[in-house]
Amino acid sequence: MTTPQEDHEQVLQLAGELRILVGKLRRRLREEAHLGDVSMSQASVLSRLERDGPATASSLARAEGMRPQSMAATVLALTEAQLVTGSPDPADGRQTILTLTDSCRAWIAASRAAREDWLARTIETRLTPDEVTELNHAVALLKRLAE
Repeated sequence: MTTPQEDHEQVLQLAGELRILVGKLRRRLREEAHLGDVSMSQASVLSRLERDGPATASSLARAEGMRPQSMAATVLALTEAQLVTGSPDPADGRQTILTLTDSCRAWIAASRAAREDWLARTIETRLTPDEVTELNHAVALLKRLAE
């Protein structure tokens, strides 16, 4: 039987290993995304627009924890790349509502499919059926941790 201190140390070690592993998996999935010339901050803004819908540059800056000037540069680059488009805010003509272009939505979907395909192939080739079942249980636990 272990002591509470030993249990706590084991949990601390597990937390550290999990943090490192999740970071490695995120980096590997990022590689599979084929982001091209899109920076991480640009990809984050695109992801937020996809998830939360149209937004102003100022609301994106707040949500992303960026200075408005930095967001303006990010939005300009995304607009020039034809990944986002802007239209006047009907409630405040001084503001611009940014939305993803149809081509950007298609690119995001293809990128997501590439990452999921890589992950599915990797699971199928590296894990046994019993390990896939174990992983399924682990994912359920990770969902609980993320809530």
